[in-house]
Amino acid sequence: MASAVRLIRSSSLSDVAEYAYAATAPKDARLIFLAGACPLDDDGATVAPGDYVAQAARCVETLTTALADAGATLRDVISTRVLVASSHQSDLVAAWEVVRDAFGDHDVPSTLLGVTVLGYDDQLVEIEAVAAVVD
Repeated sequence: MASAVRLIRSSSLSDVAEYAYAATAPKDARLIFLAGACPLDDDGATVAPGDYVAQAARCVETLTTALADAGATLRDVISTRVLVASSHQSDLVAAWEVVRDAFGDHDVPSTLLGVTVLGYDDQLVEIEAVAAVVD
């Protein structure tokens, strides 16, 4: 089934950004607001302490599962916020590349933020998302 989300590209803004600048969903779409997907294993322990890439990959897996449980996929995501516990741009970029690759050509509007600390011991990455589906 085709996604209800329509990505909007702006020819008035820089094409350097690796995401669409805006997205819309039809008025009859059901919005799904997802809690931050964390890099936790099935027992609730943080996976891969110290590894931004592995934690980002686990966050994508967690996000994908939460979306499936809500009746959606990554293609239904309308926006993301990627939080990375680091003040080094290279760490943010490493996590971002995992997220970008997971979304492929469905490059939704996104915000990438460096933060001081996240909620779980040894947690370095968290991904928030909003999705839209038409039932």
